[in-house]
Amino acid sequence: MWPIIFNAMRTYAPYIMWPVAAMVGVVGYNVERLVTGNKETPWKTKSIAEEREERLLEQLNEGKDVTDVESLMNHKFVPGAVLDRNKKS
Repeated sequence: MWPIIFNAMRTYAPYIMWPVAAMVGVVGYNVERLVTGNKETPWKTKSIAEEREERLLEQLNEGKDVTDVESLMNHKFVPGAVLDRNKKS
């Protein structure tokens, strides 16, 4: 009797579990959307490349030289490491 039940469960599992998984996914998606409150979709925001192009255009319109950049040897843009904060040197 058990082999027949297990065979039937194995055979019909996709027909039972697929709709259950789909409903769990739909409910989870909607609950997450309600809880987070983030209504903005990623494709509606500007990409980093677009923001960079706009910034460069603004600098060009202001008359700044966009090729005049600081040396990478200064490391001014790198924040201090957490472990080096209390270092006396």
